[in-house]
Amino acid sequence: MVRRSGKSDNGAGSEGVRVPEARVIPLRADETGGRTRWRLGEGRDRGGSRPGGRTGAGTEAREPGRETGREPGRTRRPATTTPRPRPALDEDGSGGAAVPPVAAVPDPEPPAWEAGLAEVLRFLRRRLSGDYSVDEFGFDADLADKVLAPALRPLYERWFRVETIGLHHVPDTGGALVVANHSGTLPLDALMTIQALHDEHPAARRLRLLGADLMFKLPVVGELARKNGATLACNADAERLMSSGELVGVFPEGFKGIGKPFKDRYKLQRFGRGGFVSAALRTGVPIIPCSIVGAEETYPKIGDIAPLARLLGAPYFPITPTFPLLGPLGLVPLPSKWYIEFGEPISLDAYTPADAEDPMLVFNLTDQVRETIQHTLYRLLSQRRNVFLG
Repeated sequence: MVRRSGKSDNGAGSEGVRVPEARVIPLRADETGGRTRWRLGEGRDRGGSRPGGRTGAGTEAREPGRETGREPGRTRRPATTTPRPRPALDEDGSGGAAVPPVAAVPDPEPPAWEAGLAEVLRFLRRRLSGDYSVDEFGFDADLADKVLAPALRPLYERWFRVETIGLHHVPDTGGALVVANHSGTLPLDALMTIQALHDEHPAARRLRLLGADLMFKLPVVGELARKNGATLACNADAERLMSSGELVGVFPEGFKGIGKPFKDRYKLQRFGRGGFVSAALRTGVPIIPCSIVGAEETYPKIGDIAPLARLLGAPYFPITPTFPLLGPLGLVPLPSKWYIEFGEPISLDAYTPADAEDPMLVFNLTDQVRETIQHTLYRLLSQRRNVFLG
């Protein structure tokens, strides 16, 4: 407190006058509305001032709402939100509104043409680099599975609509001899039998055919036949194949069966001297009769030009309803319905390799196989209602 003494301006003496204390009013920052503004703060605490209107020493005046950024004088209203009901629990103790897990989306598969193109490129790379094998008979499994089988599959599935019967009679492993009837002017029945065993059999067996000499003398045809598993029809090759566990196929009628006229269809010709039975006896493998219906109607042979056949060195030169009248179009086979049935195997376990030298035994077994195939053909024909519809 400051006291002053003396006279006043009018010269009269007066008592000392009390002067109030000087105090500092601080500036405060107001950030209301997102902008910073500086205001003068009030020097008194509205809630706890001392008598005389002065605040206590060391006490800073505060405004209501300073901590929360609200303007002075406003009171904060309590929230009036209604509490949400708690979800009922399931039997397992979890809420019923649980979000199900999101299944992982698999990567999209490449289109079929892209996969096919990649397979073709891999095949060409193997062929060019020589990364494939050929056995001692010329069989090229890579070419047969990737080229020849896909080329024959449309003919097998869509044109002839082949149905196979009795595939359970063909063993999954080990050697066996399949004996079938031959017909159709061109040997399509041999190709369809190969395709049937490769596509329909559970073990995808590969049939190794025994072919005549003429087939291997033909350009291109002979080479493709070897690459598809065929070999010369001789006992030595047949025994080697069956001894190594291969499935061997033979058509004992030969050209007499495939080239017979249409009027003699489904009548089996002579089965030769039974060389296939001798080979089976020496190796001890079972004989599986095979009956094919439908091949006779693909190229109905109604005539033969014998002079032209001798000139070409062929066993016959066929005349069909479409060939040679329609030229190359006559080579298109008629879409007959096919059935291929594999009969019950004829076991040779009771015989020894020495029995192959017994001509009477060989003849009896040959005749048994032939009669089995013939009776099966008659049964299948009696069940067929239409040549093209089955």
